[in-house]
Formats: sequence, structure tokens, C-alpha cells
Amino acid sequence: MKITIALLFILLNNDCSMLPAAQGASDEKETVYVCGSGNGKRYHLKEHCRGLNNCSAKAVKTTVEKAKKEGKTLCGWEK
Repeated sequence: MKITIALLFILLNNDCSMLPAAQGASDEKETVYVCGSGNGKRYHLKEHCRGLNNCSAKAVKTTVEKAKKEGKTLCGWEK
């Protein structure tokens, strides 16, 4: 019961830092997608993530490692 309440509190406060990483996201060679315009701040695990809806360019494949080096973080829809 205490764990459930703690997880609910974390999710309500939008702080997922204490939750396990998204499945597969720990593999730095994993393919992810970024907005091809170069202006995006997030990377996405799925090519058709709803976080890419506002991207005016085509989604581009890259790796988690490259996306992180560019200062991108995981999309909030996929946390």
C-alpha cells in the first residue's frame, strides 16, 4: 500500500526519476527518433510518438548516445 501511494505521488508530481528507465532506453546504441528540423529538444523511442506531432520536418533515426550528446532528453510521453 505504501509503495502504491509513493508511486502515485511521484507520477502526480511528474517526477519519474525514481521509476525504472523506459524499457530498452539504457542501451546507448538503441535507435531513437528526433525531429529533423534540428530544433527539437527531445528524442523519441517510437517513430510515430505523439510528441513528434509538432515536428514540421521528417523524423530522423539516430542513437540514444548521439541524441544525448546533442542535449536531447527522452520525450515526456514515453517516460
